[in-house]
Amino acid sequence: MAEGEEGSSIQSSHNSQADDAFLNELPRARFWDGMDICQWEGGWFEPGLIKPAMTFKTTFEAHNDDVLLVSPPKTGTTWLKALCLCITQNPSTENATETDDILVKENPHFNIQTIESMIYSTKPHPDLYSAPSPRLFHTHLPYKVLPDSIKNNSDCKIVYITRNPKDTIISLWHFFNSIFRPNLEPFPLEKAVECFCNGVHQYGPFFDHVLEYWLESQKRPNKILFLRYEELKRDPKGEVKKLASFLGKPFVNEEEVEKVLWRCSLERLRNLDVNKNGSILYGVPNSSYFRRGVVGDWKNYLSPELQEQINRTARSKFEGSSLDLDA
Repeated sequence: MAEGEEGSSIQSSHNSQADDAFLNELPRARFWDGMDICQWEGGWFEPGLIKPAMTFKTTFEAHNDDVLLVSPPKTGTTWLKALCLCITQNPSTENATETDDILVKENPHFNIQTIESMIYSTKPHPDLYSAPSPRLFHTHLPYKVLPDSIKNNSDCKIVYITRNPKDTIISLWHFFNSIFRPNLEPFPLEKAVECFCNGVHQYGPFFDHVLEYWLESQKRPNKILFLRYEELKRDPKGEVKKLASFLGKPFVNEEEVEKVLWRCSLERLRNLDVNKNGSILYGVPNSSYFRRGVVGDWKNYLSPELQEQINRTARSKFEGSSLDLDA
């Protein structure tokens, strides 16, 4: 080994030991009896995500035409990724065939990767700068830990999507039960709701996450577009037009809008071969990202007491903010 390489190896080992020591000092909890999570910067994360998030925060240099998609888990991430892909990178043309469709070739999560779990976790110093513009990324991270180059030192745009907290917890419950307990009784819903309201869950607290992006979007609406899943379902044309205009890719006619909505519809995506087979990350089946996608599914699961517990937490967290996610 050359002298320089040896020094680099020693420094790398030293940094790794320091990082491990730092992680070991963080408060820990057990998420739904399925995995450990650590508290960092006021949020809760699977330990393997913290070092990638730290590297992203300190080293990432945003381009002016970058687009960062942000969401709490299970709030419409897959749909948002598909829509943004169609609007920015794979516009429909008269001569295009289905085999030209980027959504037919790969799952949306492959084409717009989640920074902390799919990019920096696999390559500590990935080559992101040779990617064609506009670069599209996604994260579940809270606003406070985003790189300054995204928040203040560039014209990078942020698109945030969230959802009624009651539908969010039910979607989380189904998703993580399928991962943690595929052949067992589901994790008790009462305990899941308690964790959700206390904020001690993967990428929690949900309410703080949403409120932080909401307040920033109110200060800088040209920088951050705040979307609600329920509004996308209620008025898909209007909301997708707003999204396209925000991304600087306004539609020319109504036919284009209809085409994008059809291509990105849950029913179509669910039935594409690429989403019925294989997995993108940690062995999670692609099919698990396309469950029901309906508004109000929580009514089939939550007792009046659990509903009120979530509503009470939302009222307390969002008081004075003008934010209301109830639907």
